Parts: sequence; structure tokens; C-alpha cells
Amino acid sequence: MQTFNLSTQGRDSLTDITPQVRRVIQESGLKNGLCLVYCPHTTAGLTINENADPAVPGDIITVLDRMVPWTGGYAHAEGNTAAHVKSSLMGCSAKIVIEDGQPVLGTWQSVFFCDFDGPRNRRFMVQVVPA
Repeated sequence: MQTFNLSTQGRDSLTDITPQVRRVIQESGLKNGLCLVYCPHTTAGLTINENADPAVPGDIITVLDRMVPWTGGYAHAEGNTAAHVKSSLMGCSAKIVIEDGQPVLGTWQSVFFCDFDGPRNRRFMVQVVPA
């Protein structure tokens, strides 16, 4: 397992972490199996989505903001309830099939680290598991 540090920009951000995921898979030498990506934060998450059009990550943030506004009369004293809910909606892990030593991602897909309470120093873990 490898752990990566990431400094996010702005309150909400989606950062492409596909290069780090590919590197772990390549360095492992594993031909077939699974790659697990994990986010150990309660106000951040992971998703796999389009990265060909740079508008898509911003649109995802816009839709999440509409669904879960930053202010909404929440009871959580820390004031970041929206970030917790968005993290739960995205999830804290992603699983990617490895075939012939490569992650099986669609033509337009990338793996994104999603921060909803930044800017912060964050981390994520990547582990490969044999088939």
C-alpha cells in the first residue's frame, strides 16, 4: 500500500489522482487483480468520472452544492455539515479492475480526489490486490 499527500485548493475541488493510481499498479508488477483507493477523511471522498472536458468536475461541484447547500440550518457545531454529507454521497473508496497490468478505466474516465472542506492537506491510499 502507498500513501499519498495532497494539498487541495479552494473549499470544493476535484483533483485527478489517476497518475498516482497508475504508478502504484505499474510498480506492483501485478497483471490482474483489483486496485483499491481509500480516502480517510470525513469531509472528502473519491469518484471516477469524466476528465476529458474540464467543465465536468466543476459541474459535479455545482450540482452537489445545489443538493447540499453550505448553509442550511444544520446542527453540527463545526459548521461543515455540507462537506460531511457530500463526502457520504461520493463515498470514501474506489475499486478499479486491473487487467494486463493496467487499470480498466473508460476512455474518458479518471479517478478524482474530492475535497469539500478545503483548502487542506489531505492523504489517500492506493493498494493492489491479486485476482
